[in-house]
Amino acid sequence: LVGESGCGKSTSGRAIVGLTKTDSGSIFYEGTDLCSLSEKEFRPFRKEIQMVFQNTLSALNPRQRIGSILEGILFIHGVKDREERRNQAVEVLRRVGLEKEYYFRFPHELSGGQVQRLGIASALVVQPKLIVCDEPVSALDVSIQAQVINLLNDLRNKMGLTIMFIAHNLSVVKYFSDRIGVMS
Repeated sequence: LVGESGCGKSTSGRAIVGLTKTDSGSIFYEGTDLCSLSEKEFRPFRKEIQMVFQNTLSALNPRQRIGSILEGILFIHGVKDREERRNQAVEVLRRVGLEKEYYFRFPHELSGGQVQRLGIASALVVQPKLIVCDEPVSALDVSIQAQVINLLNDLRNKMGLTIMFIAHNLSVVKYFSDRIGVMS
């Protein structure tokens, strides 16, 4: 999804994942109008639809270690066994290119690219079907942007994910996307 700054791209993404309520219109996901659901009715979709934020660091608790953050997400989504949560957290870190030792670090100890990988891991840990990526590479250096885009591409292919990529950089969108929607 591309468009000028301020046209509503991020608001649309936030509406899809249920973080912003719409005043009108519809968002259909697998035949269900997400806009018509109450908070309770939307809850089952939270595991299937996840978001990677533009500023991932601000979305993370700076006082929690990375392992605790990922395990907390799993606990909320029903994984009660501590060993299983830990194993899944370590596995998702590995999947996004972060070694096991990152499990014990704090978010502020990571570089920008590593923080974005952690944001992707946070979305992936519950094995969603759809990930909304809100300008996930806009604050990164060009070489790191390429690494993160290639990671998302690999994950999309290996896991069968659908990724809604929100950006204003047309060259990035052209490289990454199968279909492009333009907002004005």
